[in-house]
Amino acid sequence: MSMVWIDLSAPEFLSPLLLTLKVAGVAVLLSLILGVAAAYALSRRNFFGRDFLDAVCTLPIVMPPTVLGYYLLVFIGRRGIIGQWLQETFGITLMFTWQGAALAATVVAFPLVFKSARAALESVGEQYENAARTLGQNELAVFLRVSLPLAFRGVLSGGMLAFARAMGEFGATLMVAGNLPGRTQTLSLAVYSAVQAGNDALANTLVFIISIVCVVILMITSKLLQPGF
Repeated sequence: MSMVWIDLSAPEFLSPLLLTLKVAGVAVLLSLILGVAAAYALSRRNFFGRDFLDAVCTLPIVMPPTVLGYYLLVFIGRRGIIGQWLQETFGITLMFTWQGAALAATVVAFPLVFKSARAALESVGEQYENAARTLGQNELAVFLRVSLPLAFRGVLSGGMLAFARAMGEFGATLMVAGNLPGRTQTLSLAVYSAVQAGNDALANTLVFIISIVCVVILMITSKLLQPGF
């Protein structure tokens, strides 16, 4: 493959780039909210079925993306359990939309936030939380003022990894949102289409941008996790 490049202002590059940033941004926001909440609940509560819930929350890491896409179709498809209700009640359809792509990216990115946040929260000394409780702080205040600040670096590193994962999501996004240029075509889908079409210039540019972003994120994440940083 010849190393040719495309103008970065070209629509076939800008459109999937901007869409990917929007999808990944929404996915990370949702993953942070849900992942940190789940991590806090499982790290602070010992109840029957906790190990099962932990396995379910971690499952997207090891499950093939196409299988995740199929599960999403079962739930949010036009005839799905949730999708049909959304369509009939609110007229909302997630299939073949950027919102559907964001939901798919959230599912695959969620475990990265969950595992990082849980490890960080479990490393927070209980004596600090107990001290806050003795001062009259409720559980929400203890979490926001003590637990989360002390676990912030771990949560942030998980969020950054989730962003990189969401940017590169392919299988689940393709099944749920399709590959519609200008509507649901993210960077990874654009790479696939460019290779299929023999557009080496576009493929080279997209792959280079994705690689640089992922390397930078991994370097920053590694730095965040170093002691004393």
